[in-house]
Amino acid sequence: MTALTAPRAFHVMSKPTGAICNLDCEYCFFLSKDELYPGSGFRMPSDVHEAYIAQLLAAQRGVDEVVVAFQGGEPTLMGIDFFRRTLELERRYAAPGQRVLNTMQTNATLLDDEWCAFLKENDFLVGVSIDGPREMHDAYRVDKGGKPTFDRVVRGLDALKRHGVDWNALTTVNAANGDHGLRVYRFLRDELGATFVQLIPVVERVTAELLPLAESGWGARTGDRPLYRQQGDLVTHRTVGAAQYGRFLIDVFEEWARHDVGDVFVSMFDTALAHWMGMDQVGLCVHARTCGDAVALEHNGDLYSCDHYVEPGYLLGNIAQGRTMLELVNLPQQKAFGQAKLDTLPQYCRSCDVRFACNGGCPKDRFTTTPDGEPGLHYLCAGYQDFFRHVDAPMRVMADLLRRGRDATGLRDWYAVRDAKRAPDEPCTCAGGRTWSECHGVDAAG
Repeated sequence: MTALTAPRAFHVMSKPTGAICNLDCEYCFFLSKDELYPGSGFRMPSDVHEAYIAQLLAAQRGVDEVVVAFQGGEPTLMGIDFFRRTLELERRYAAPGQRVLNTMQTNATLLDDEWCAFLKENDFLVGVSIDGPREMHDAYRVDKGGKPTFDRVVRGLDALKRHGVDWNALTTVNAANGDHGLRVYRFLRDELGATFVQLIPVVERVTAELLPLAESGWGARTGDRPLYRQQGDLVTHRTVGAAQYGRFLIDVFEEWARHDVGDVFVSMFDTALAHWMGMDQVGLCVHARTCGDAVALEHNGDLYSCDHYVEPGYLLGNIAQGRTMLELVNLPQQKAFGQAKLDTLPQYCRSCDVRFACNGGCPKDRFTTTPDGEPGLHYLCAGYQDFFRHVDAPMRVMADLLRRGRDATGLRDWYAVRDAKRAPDEPCTCAGGRTWSECHGVDAAG
């Protein structure tokens, strides 16, 4: 009998409070997942907690660094003692020399000095969800009473910075901020001091039947929220447009490439560069050739194929009831789930010149049709094409620099030489419709 082997450093996104959160963000697809567990207390019990840590560390024996990740819902609702026990379990089950990185994705509204001292002492990496300046953030990120959350998020972020906790910014790109890529990026960099940025597009896919409820915020404050599934070919008014998303990314890239290469790390750009370098492993799963190496763990031990597919049809099993985590991620069902990302690409994608960098995007958003009518095209296809084609030349420059053993920051010089020859009234290089002096030619401090 052949021994089971883990896929390459598979990632587990654990949700110790399930879908329970102290906020009610209008675009959050995960809040409805509480419908899967009626009557649950939505707190990870001690046996599941121990199984998660023990099985993950055992399955990742050959990996240099094991990531133990907590998300939600809102994971800080578990309280600090839950995370203290996490550290005890890691010490008990880690193999000699096995390094563990603990990460937490949070809305930051519950963070205080006690929390942040603990996070710093134990080297947690914290992702903070913030969607840009106040009016953009508060457009959809509200609490249970529909009130804005910006000030509470910034207060929690200030506590993280005061204690020197490593943190990343996770910013959704949606209809409210989608036309303001440059402003959002400069806010994250200059006002918040972010040096690691994730830009996640909001695509709320719905059926015609659910569209009216979805448009009102999924009945968030009336309790009338059905289980969200990846179904339908319509989108809500909060959803970022395809061309809008491409324009957002281009606006950010044009600023980043001139000023911040090597100082600020944007996951989308890191992933693109890995593709231009010809690497097999890339940062964002949405642009990998196949998927299936990032599973979601519910509070009761149920393991699902993906965070976006926490639905009955994608349940692999329970890590505390029979099969182990390693056995579940090796199931034929999960391997088929990951391979389908490649196998279901329409011909339009297979013959696309930027397919090597895009790989069709996340399967959850492949609900439109190609120009010749074939189903399975990604909703954001037009934006992806615009972005990847726009960055082709600078990506080639960075890839060449790295292959020659030089620093990718040389891209700044490449831009500087060209920018020195630009007239103030010529079209901006971002192709956004404004002149160079009105757009990216304006210094970040201006």
